[in-house]
Amino acid sequence: MISERYALATAVGLLLSILSFLLMSKSQQKVLYDSLLSWTSLTSPHPPTLLSKTPLPSIPPNKKTPVNAPPPVDYKDVFPPWRRQSLTIARKDRCLDAVSEIPEFLVRERLIPFTADYHTCKAPATTYTPMGISLSEVASLGDFTDYAELSGVPLPEPYREFRIELALPRPYRPLRWGYHQTMSLNRLQTDWWLELERTYVEKIKERKKLFDKNGTMVLDYLPGSELGCKEVMEMALQFLCARYPQYFSLSKSEDEGYVFHNGILHNQTIVGDMHPLHVLLENVPEDFAVMIRNPDDGFYYFRAGLLCSSLGWSVKSKLGMQLKEIHSPIPDYKEKMEFSMDRYFSKLPTANPIQRGSWGLEIDTPLFMPPGDPHEKYREVQLPETELPLSRIHLRVDWQTLRRLPLSGAIIFNFKALFTPVEDFR
Repeated sequence: MISERYALATAVGLLLSILSFLLMSKSQQKVLYDSLLSWTSLTSPHPPTLLSKTPLPSIPPNKKTPVNAPPPVDYKDVFPPWRRQSLTIARKDRCLDAVSEIPEFLVRERLIPFTADYHTCKAPATTYTPMGISLSEVASLGDFTDYAELSGVPLPEPYREFRIELALPRPYRPLRWGYHQTMSLNRLQTDWWLELERTYVEKIKERKKLFDKNGTMVLDYLPGSELGCKEVMEMALQFLCARYPQYFSLSKSEDEGYVFHNGILHNQTIVGDMHPLHVLLENVPEDFAVMIRNPDDGFYYFRAGLLCSSLGWSVKSKLGMQLKEIHSPIPDYKEKMEFSMDRYFSKLPTANPIQRGSWGLEIDTPLFMPPGDPHEKYREVQLPETELPLSRIHLRVDWQTLRRLPLSGAIIFNFKALFTPVEDFR
């Protein structure tokens, strides 16, 4: 009976002690904690460890543990998902043999060299792209093949009621209240991969002027990018013809080969007469960056690009760089995003294109701002309200898509910049 009363009294005393501690102010709790800490250090037969007030040694800034950096991965033997089975359907009208399986070790040993032009490689029947497709198979598909079947991404639905003179861009608003530095990826709405609006003619003219003025700062390419450039150009023209059949079409003749007919600009482009990126410059008012896998290390490098909307950089300043080198100016990229980006690039399937958006506030509407551009001065000073009326401030959204090409295995970044006056917001 006495032991039961003792246990009850002890429990009541402990409960009252806890309640009293919780009712104390933070300063009172700290005084009590310090007193207990001192008493523990005096009465304990062992040196204090976890209760010690001695702070743990700090980690030097250059030794910080990255938030998202597992042990380095060897991507040399990591290939993107293959779709060799789609070759049979894509070549159905060419009366070619059935597609056989190819062991991965054979592809690894006979990959096309990083800087090689697929047109001129020796032994094309036994030279492969990272997608496990031989150069002979690539050649057998010809031009403007069935990329929808090869990639697993269907062509868009026809938008027959579309009228270019009335079309407004969709109001992209990639805004979040809480900011966390991530890749911010969403599945691509494939019907809207390339979107036209009523300033199409003006944008094409502006981009061609930028190229005439800046040359390789906005358009350039390196050896080894030939197949990737051809693929993205053909896929873009196929998309426009399928999405806007009232404005675009492709024809083929023995004399000229494939001809792209543009009913908005009222002209024609003989596709074989110019580099694929120039075909895009003439007809598509969006940017494209071609990232190629290097067989020596498995990482992806910027090998070709048409970029008229870059801020603080240019094709010339980034061409040839590895993915992490391109993004090195971004704060915390190495610690928080480098591993995720490299892993994502190595495994991205052709059937899963993605979209993302970034945004910022700009004075006026600078489309192309290479390093050293005079407009950069606005980012260095805070102008008084008398010199900077609200009418000059715009929300700039850079809408981006990312997809893998089915033959070369290249990854394509696609960009477009959209400006909205801040005064338009309610």
